[in-house]
Formats: sequence, structure tokens, C-alpha cells
Amino acid sequence: MDWDRPKRKPMADINVVPYIDVMLVLLVIFMVTAPLLMQGVDVDLPQVDAPSLQVDEANPPLIVAVTALGGYYTELGEEQSRPLELSQVSEQVKKIVAARPGLKVLIRGDENVTYGKVVQLLATLQEAGIANVGLITEKPG
Repeated sequence: MDWDRPKRKPMADINVVPYIDVMLVLLVIFMVTAPLLMQGVDVDLPQVDAPSLQVDEANPPLIVAVTALGGYYTELGEEQSRPLELSQVSEQVKKIVAARPGLKVLIRGDENVTYGKVVQLLATLQEAGIANVGLITEKPG
């Protein structure tokens, strides 16, 4: 028999290594999928070498997007609208600016959209009381 062998005490430590492995795997998965979760309208921006606008993170600008097919969308922070008609854009912008005076308004237009669509949007924003509008572009390369 095993009478001469010393008795072992039970081990009371918790092995946390598997938990750390699982946590690191989840961290990598979330880091890879987070950029894919960004919502937005697919717009090919024109590439222009222009200085960057300073955007306040606490007060994000209102972005009005124009797709290549001429659809209009409004985006404020993480909120994105459904496709809108030009008259609906005017009404929605008036409501948003009335609730948040001094809000910056930016236009993100697809490089393939006709110039007339952007000009109509600019005129609509001017009628809505927006005097200063910025245009969003991408840096070349």
C-alpha cells in the first residue's frame, strides 16, 4: 500500500489562465469587428488636398449625404436617417437646427453625383436657414 508516501494537501488556487486566454480572444474579435459595425451611407468622396476641419466631439456636426443615385440622408452622431426627398431634408434640418442652434452642417457628396444635386441641396439648406456649409472630401492616396 501507499502508507509510506506523504499525503498531498488539496490545492485551493483557481487557475485563471484559461479565462485570460478567452478574454484575449474576445478582445481580438471585438477589435476586428468594431470597424465593420460602423453605419453609414456608401459614398465615394472626391479626393482633394485640403486642410482638415476641426470637429468638436461633444457637439458632432449634422452631415447631409448625397449618394451617387441622388438619394439624400442626414446623419447626426450615430443617428442615420432613411432615404429622404429634398423637401424632407429641409424640414428635418430645420427641426435639428432649431433644437441645436450653432450646429455645423457638412455635405458629404459622392464624387459621381451630378453637380445639380449638390447645388439643389445647397439651395435647400440656405432656405432652411443654414448660412455656412462645409464639404467633406478625402485626402488623395
